[in-house]
Amino acid sequence: MDALNSNHELMKHSSFHNTNNPLDPEEFRRQGHMIIDFLADYYLNIEKYPVLSQVEPGYLRKRLPESTPYNPESIETILQDVQDHILPGVTHWQSPSYFAYFPSTGSIAGFLGEMLSTGFNVVGFNWISSPAATELESIVMDWLGEMLQLPKSFLFSGNGGGVLQGTTCEAILCTLVAARDQMLRRIGSQNMGKLVVYGSDQTHCSLQKAARIAGINPSNFRAIKTTKRTSFSLSPDSLRSAICEDIDAGLIPLFLCATVGTTSTTAIDPIGSLSDVAKDYGLWLHVDAAYAGSVCICPEFRHVIDGVEGANSFSLNAHKWFLTTLDCCCLWVKDPSALIKSLSTNPEYLKNKATDSRQVVDYKDWQLTLSRRFRSLKLWFVLRNYGVAKLRDFLRSHVNMAKLFEGFVTSDKRFEVVVPRSFAVVCFRVLSPGMGKAASYANGTTTNGHTNGVNGHANGKGDDHDHDDHNYMKEASTNELNRKLLESINKSGLVFMTHSVVGGVFVMRFAVGATLVEEKHVITAWKVVQEHANAILISENY
Repeated sequence: MDALNSNHELMKHSSFHNTNNPLDPEEFRRQGHMIIDFLADYYLNIEKYPVLSQVEPGYLRKRLPESTPYNPESIETILQDVQDHILPGVTHWQSPSYFAYFPSTGSIAGFLGEMLSTGFNVVGFNWISSPAATELESIVMDWLGEMLQLPKSFLFSGNGGGVLQGTTCEAILCTLVAARDQMLRRIGSQNMGKLVVYGSDQTHCSLQKAARIAGINPSNFRAIKTTKRTSFSLSPDSLRSAICEDIDAGLIPLFLCATVGTTSTTAIDPIGSLSDVAKDYGLWLHVDAAYAGSVCICPEFRHVIDGVEGANSFSLNAHKWFLTTLDCCCLWVKDPSALIKSLSTNPEYLKNKATDSRQVVDYKDWQLTLSRRFRSLKLWFVLRNYGVAKLRDFLRSHVNMAKLFEGFVTSDKRFEVVVPRSFAVVCFRVLSPGMGKAASYANGTTTNGHTNGVNGHANGKGDDHDHDDHNYMKEASTNELNRKLLESINKSGLVFMTHSVVGGVFVMRFAVGATLVEEKHVITAWKVVQEHANAILISENY
């Protein structure tokens, strides 16, 4: 009897007393407030957590039960486990000391829009399944397109249109499939094995993955080499040469992905010149501006997408640098019918008068999946709640903080900026003592000791193998030094950065973009870098 009374009291006061109504409004209100309070406290205290999770692989399985509980558990119990067991395994992307990869910004407006989307829980695969979901998406995509000054041909107000995908990976795959089918309708499906896809060696790996999924022969994927001389952007001349070689070999150029803000160094491919080459040979040109596209709403950065009028499609990730929570990839196309012809389905159970009228958009035919979320709500909230002026200020503040960090790097003779900063990412490294900036990679020396000049001669003095070997060993040593430095910094939990390797050189990437970041965090981060550099240089006897 005591046990029954105890269980009765527990059921009466816990969150699982309404087991017959999983959406009881009052219980939803109570638990919802708890979650909001939990998250508010999380952001209030986020700087107390190590930015990079310090757990070891497999930590969580040791902490949680081996199987699902048979009886319900209270939300209070579950939240306590989040605090005790989940948070230690979280890398805090929203921390103001998070400078890794690219940012994944959030905002109150973005969160609230996401909450509404999740609360409504509509599955807006076609217009009739939720007209507001379709129509709001079309509207916000035109709004954002106009903010970016995209040509009208990309907007619904012209003959194009926009769609919210999950990620750039999906956007590239959808456009590549559309390009593939468009080409095969002209040349015949028997020529599928001849199709060639082009990018640079700095293009995101999603292009190669998309090519593989789309059935492109792996040997027909071209990652055209870039050099430091062009700041690792794709050379139109190199592209043209690669295309001509393929045509001479009997292959058929299909698709080019140009990037504005590459992942490693935020390099900018020259869209205008590349679009001229693409037009000459009939390639579909997709512009991937996943990271840097957002900042193009600022007039002083709009020039980086000059020439976009020559592209077939353009995408950016609002969930990276635009205060809109994951996932929210914005894709615009000039010819929506190309997507629709490749991706549409029309089974009997989805037929309806609105679709038959051809007066509505059915977004299921613009994407890979059938089901889709009401993503436009959160983007609409962000656009309205912050407005163009405040969004521009937000983006500019990050660029200015990156400039501040860049200044710290250049003022310390032990460090160098490896490639020019374009936006809010600084690629830098510490130099091996005695190396000196005058002889460093940043001033033309490559990892084999050769300059980027004619005939690969070292410093213009001809082949000096001893000199080459010395430079090669020096670069290898410097790479290892930077690996150790980055690992030491990240293990501290005070700052989190990531790296890349460009031209054989290991660089640390300092990516400013967290919503909560302020100048003081950038200043602290630089002090952390210096302190750990001091310790390593001493311990390694440099």
